[in-house]
Amino acid sequence: MTPITEVEGRRVALSNLEKVLYPETGFTKGELLHYYATTAGALLPHLRDRAVSFLRYPDGPQGQQFFTKNVPPGTPEWVTTAGVPRSSADAPARMVVLQDLPSLVWAANLVTEFHTHQWLVQSPDEADRLVFDLDPGAPATVVHCCEVALWLRERLAADGIEAYPKTAGSKGLHLLAAVRGGSSERTSEYAKALAVEAERAMPRLVVHRMTKSLRPGKVFVDWSQNAARKTTAAPYTLRARRAPLVSAPVTWQEVEDCRDPARLDLRADDIAPRLQDLGDLMAPLLDHDRAAPLP
Repeated sequence: MTPITEVEGRRVALSNLEKVLYPETGFTKGELLHYYATTAGALLPHLRDRAVSFLRYPDGPQGQQFFTKNVPPGTPEWVTTAGVPRSSADAPARMVVLQDLPSLVWAANLVTEFHTHQWLVQSPDEADRLVFDLDPGAPATVVHCCEVALWLRERLAADGIEAYPKTAGSKGLHLLAAVRGGSSERTSEYAKALAVEAERAMPRLVVHRMTKSLRPGKVFVDWSQNAARKTTAAPYTLRARRAPLVSAPVTWQEVEDCRDPARLDLRADDIAPRLQDLGDLMAPLLDHDRAAPLP
């Protein structure tokens, strides 16, 4: 019989709590649910008012993985959904918006990574986030991503934009900044221009094009995640990787000091102590008054 738990007055069905999702560490589905429930105070503000795409991996990272963008069958009626624009020729999609703890626990029971757009559902024509996905091509590692991130930090600061780093939860690094006054298209153009600048400044280290033959030994500065239709892993989401790695905010000091890729391998059980000691390092992104206008 599927256990039912009550979360803030909502009845949520949970299933397969003893299933091992990450065989390398023995991390179970019950532990995954506990992680999301205890991290919700930091995670939910970064999900709220954003349409969420789910990368589901119900049998663990070694099993089938599939994206779910439309509202899944069986979604409780109390979970918020919103119409999301697609192309002008198509009807709006209907996607989940995770506004509260019961909705988060329900979604976590699906076993998923959480991915969000760089805009809010109430204002899809204006980007409020700028993102760079720094992806190393072997033998480059996250150590090389940190070098590129530091260059981008200074370049963005020259335009009055403050960037905040987080691990990708796989092998790279993400930079996020709060912006205002620009469409996704304009934000993408700005991000591409900076990626091109980075390649010119560090030609042996950086590539701004996705072409795979160009990427070995370099860091791909993926500016395309700013497109309106694209989503990026949310802060604090678990990733479908070999271990319960988290896309975790890190300090700029940690970025500067990184000499070993393992230093930025942050797992589910690392997050609660970090939140206690450091708070949410990406909280400034939630302060609209700190959002910078695009140049």
